[in-house]
Amino acid sequence: MAIHSINHVQLAFPAGSEEPIRNFYSRLLGLPEVRLAAGNALHFAAGTQRIDLVPTDHWQGAPSVSHLALEVQDLPALRGRLLQAQLPLVENRALPGYLRFYVKDPAGNQLEFLEPDTERQEFA
Repeated sequence: MAIHSINHVQLAFPAGSEEPIRNFYSRLLGLPEVRLAAGNALHFAAGTQRIDLVPTDHWQGAPSVSHLALEVQDLPALRGRLLQAQLPLVENRALPGYLRFYVKDPAGNQLEFLEPDTERQEFA
């Protein structure tokens, strides 16, 4: 037996805030929504994996150290879209060999976006 990949990750959000969640993951991040037959969760494809977002009546935010890290192509373009949407980015956590930043989704789930820095750039 060997574990070879992550199939999906599941995050919670406050019930009733489906549209801001859908807008963030679909429009801002560009992830295609996957329609599954069962349940009321929202599902988005991230490569061959899935991000499942489940509405929760008694939602509580995750601790600030908890986050989902996503490696992307063209991180500066994503950064620009999120800044244009006036989302606060955290960019003060350098990681050698990578460009990266953090942002919270509308439910307060912290996401890290990173891309290998092949040209040793930094965000201005």
